[in-house]
Amino acid sequence: MPQEPQEGQPPLPLVRSLVSRLPAYVVFCNRSPRVVKPMWINFRGEPQPYVDIQPYTGRKMTTYVGHPWMFRDAETGDAMLVNNKEMYLPATLENGQLSIANITLPVLTLRERCLQVVRRLVRAEDICRLEIGRCLQDDLAQRPSIHADLRRISQRVEQKLLENREEQNR
Repeated sequence: MPQEPQEGQPPLPLVRSLVSRLPAYVVFCNRSPRVVKPMWINFRGEPQPYVDIQPYTGRKMTTYVGHPWMFRDAETGDAMLVNNKEMYLPATLENGQLSIANITLPVLTLRERCLQVVRRLVRAEDICRLEIGRCLQDDLAQRPSIHADLRRISQRVEQKLLENREEQNR
């Protein structure tokens, strides 16, 4: 069982699995042409990879209420959406009903999509040799990171909690 951090240990991240005995039955449906890597966010807030889901297929999973999931392009590590969101959090359904989690490609800006394509075509060590602006080289060097996405989501959750607390104190 996960425990609260001891004195002197860093606090647990906000985005992590919570202890739960309530099963949730879900079908992860890959509605994209990409191979998808499901990632369960464990009790310490660390992503744990599961078996890839091939394009246009699905996988029935038993998970638990309060256990977040994220999905990545298995080849590039780019973020995928699940039910049009960055993260899937299973809910309780009656009588063991199945939830459907549709995994799709995100809608990107032209700039973001171009960065994805160039990252696929150019080796990381060759980015600095491209005759493009330094800011584009820097952006290309920043590879997709589920850890960075988790930090960003945690910051949003923390900000929302602070806003809610301020509203209640008024």
